Amino acid sequence: MAPAGDREGYWGPTTSTLDWCEENYTVTWYIAEFWNTVSNLIMIIPPIFGAIQSVRGGLEKRYIASYLALTVVGMGSWCFHMTLKYEMQLLDELPMIYSCCIFVYCMFECFKTKNSVNYHLLFTLVLFSLIVTTVYLKVKEPVFHQVMYGMLVFTLVVRSIYIVTWVYPWLRGLGYTSLGVFLLGFLLWNIDNIFCDSLRNLRKKVPPIIAVTTQFHAWWHILTGLGSYLHILFSLYTRTLYLRYRPKVKFLFGIWPVILFEPLRKQ
Repeated sequence: MAPAGDREGYWGPTTSTLDWCEENYTVTWYIAEFWNTVSNLIMIIPPIFGAIQSVRGGLEKRYIASYLALTVVGMGSWCFHMTLKYEMQLLDELPMIYSCCIFVYCMFECFKTKNSVNYHLLFTLVLFSLIVTTVYLKVKEPVFHQVMYGMLVFTLVVRSIYIVTWVYPWLRGLGYTSLGVFLLGFLLWNIDNIFCDSLRNLRKKVPPIIAVTTQFHAWWHILTGLGSYLHILFSLYTRTLYLRYRPKVKFLFGIWPVILFEPLRKQ
């Protein structure tokens, strides 16, 4: 965690139970952690376009919900790092749980008939979310949230590995890329936490343009945002394959991946 002594700005004293390694209010008086804030754009803008594409393509509502849930996580994280207020911290952390529950539902319902609803799984995930929310609001212990979030991510990883091993082996590239990008972000998140003092001292000695690249919590946002987006593509690709569509991954402007598909033509 970041050492004490950070300056104050527009939003006043910090009330969150977490603090990160980026120095507060160094770029602008209106944003506490500038780079940790703007890095959330990758979780806000692309999923909105994904949701719009899903609506136009007539996809099941759970995939629209997946994209929008990722956007909500990005917006919550933006508000948290901009203000460092406890209420905004909850707006960041709790949607992480809810969005992962949606991802889990999608992954375990990939091989069901179109527009089917698994009420047992739905009830279990809603109950899990309510329990986590209630306990976290009471104990206010970030480690509890991190463990619960880790359990959901682990579930997604196991399910993904099952799919690329036993069902659709040709999806290994997309599935493992999603996982690898996410794990790289997790690695940088830990480096940011463990070596914060060293990183802050380094930033004082190097040019600003180089110092920015050491904002590893911002990189965590970028990489986990991309990893989560790729996971949605992986889940959607798996689902549309099962429904006998012909999905293809295309790159907008040669950079950003999207899925294009069309129903199987009738003979």
